[in-house]
Amino acid sequence: MSSSLSVHLLDVTATRALVGSRNDQLLQVIRDNFGDDLTRDDDYFGHEIERGAPTAYEALRAVVHGGPFSESENHAFQYGYAYARLCSLTGTFLDNSCFTPHRGDWLSQVDQGLKALGITAVSVEDFGYGGLPAPLPYTCTPGCGTWTPEDIARALEQFEATKRAVDESGEAPPLEPEIVDAVMQCLGWMRRAEEQPGFGVIGFRS
Repeated sequence: MSSSLSVHLLDVTATRALVGSRNDQLLQVIRDNFGDDLTRDDDYFGHEIERGAPTAYEALRAVVHGGPFSESENHAFQYGYAYARLCSLTGTFLDNSCFTPHRGDWLSQVDQGLKALGITAVSVEDFGYGGLPAPLPYTCTPGCGTWTPEDIARALEQFEATKRAVDESGEAPPLEPEIVDAVMQCLGWMRRAEEQPGFGVIGFRS
């Protein structure tokens, strides 16, 4: 079974502030302009909704209002997808061609490639296990993780330090071509974020 990774460029602080913001105007805009998407998701998760899970809009409203949330952990996935929807609608979707679809421990392999280049401040595997912002309940799927502006600045510093060392020694770490492509894609995300103060990357694995 394959997985997907969706990554978004956005103002991390402003995005997190949407949780519990009680912004009913935002909810109305989403309902008016993306009602078909909400309905399509309800059809997809119809069986779970019949068993008590919130609808896509109900979950979205709970996220924006900071609750109430279902007491069943089996329903928590809807709040994760609701937060992902907020990120997709308020952020910029980033090229994920090296990560969607992917199988097995691919994210871990890419992290090893990042580490080989001295980059330890960020991790793509964190997009699968990082967790949602409080007070949203924990859910395994979708996984969520955030690269803050500070994380990204540090990671780019680490890469530049490795690059200088490679230029001096003439020896680059041996990496498979597909790992190099994925690492370069990650660096592209970070450079996009670096250009906009306060911006970072929020990713979802499902």
